[in-house]
Amino acid sequence: MYLAVVLIGLNLRPFLTGVAPLASDIHAATGLSDQGMSLFASLSMAAMGLCAFLGPVIQRRIAEDRWIIIGALSALSLFSGWRMLTDSGSVLIASTTLCALCVALIQAVFPRRIKAHFLGRTPFAMGLFSACLMGGGAVGAQLSPLIAEASGNWRLGLGWMAPFAAMAAAVSVFHLPANGGGPGGTLGLRDLVSRPRAWLLMVGFGIVNGSYASIVAWLAPYYQRMGWGSTDSGGLLAVLAACQAIAALAIPMLASRGLDRRPWIVLSLGLQILGFCGLAFAPDLHPALWAIVIGIGMGGAFALFMIVALDHLENPVDAGALSAFMQGGGFLIAGLFPWIVAALGERAGDLSSGWLVHVGAIGLVAVMACRFRPEGYALALRGIRRQ
Repeated sequence: MYLAVVLIGLNLRPFLTGVAPLASDIHAATGLSDQGMSLFASLSMAAMGLCAFLGPVIQRRIAEDRWIIIGALSALSLFSGWRMLTDSGSVLIASTTLCALCVALIQAVFPRRIKAHFLGRTPFAMGLFSACLMGGGAVGAQLSPLIAEASGNWRLGLGWMAPFAAMAAAVSVFHLPANGGGPGGTLGLRDLVSRPRAWLLMVGFGIVNGSYASIVAWLAPYYQRMGWGSTDSGGLLAVLAACQAIAALAIPMLASRGLDRRPWIVLSLGLQILGFCGLAFAPDLHPALWAIVIGIGMGGAFALFMIVALDHLENPVDAGALSAFMQGGGFLIAGLFPWIVAALGERAGDLSSGWLVHVGAIGLVAVMACRFRPEGYALALRGIRRQ
């Protein structure tokens, strides 16, 4: 199962992080504006959100959810390869959005699988999955410009991940265990819509991922406009994503010493605030430092929000439904941020004001996260059975 966790996680972000380092080439070939380029991240996040809501519905109709994961990986391979065959901006955006739909299906059903299989090891397993997800993002950011430069074809930089997604699908056939049974779920969308805690998790998760979406969309172009090349700016994004991966594994392990994750969430959010202030006010001072600080903060916050959602309910099916609800609305919220940064950048002539939007939004999440007291989980979801 660990092999499946690693390979699946590694394949869920390269399709997205490989776009920004090639922004100059894509812009030159397609003529897309800044707001058009922002659609790669914005529509991907929106697609992840809409599809996440469908996860629990699909699970109720397909008892063996491993085939959902295997099928989604296979489709991810197909749509990634499609990007090598076109130079149309609209087709590139559409194929990237379809990749995001595949990823969303996996993200919606996999947390339930992890909680059901690993039980007491859920924080470590979820941290490992998050770390591999972020690590895959680092690989995508670094390899895409290198492959494009080596081949002289930027389309190959967008589609190289297709065979690796196919390999993950093949490995999952043999290493992803069948459902082991267990108690069914009682939690439906109506139950969650009426619970303020579910909305609190959604908004917090959305803002955290909105920061990631903006960084993926605009960090590399931000520095390219200061004279950096695609390989160097992609390397900076890769450093950030690598730090995300390390933090997504390490911080949940540190936080697992107790049930209260709030100090670690606030620490992770504080690091993001520091890094975004650095990007806004002193981008040339220590670019790698800002990338490292933001990466650690993003990796920790993402993994901890996933874990906190699962902490609320012991039944894996119900916990998975809560996680899917959080991801569904959260990714829809996240999809707004790259567009907001682009719109502010076009108006002001600089992306700095967009980074400051994230400073304020993340500060709001830090205040909201103070309500995640483990003793209050049952009360927050009263009327929903924990077992």
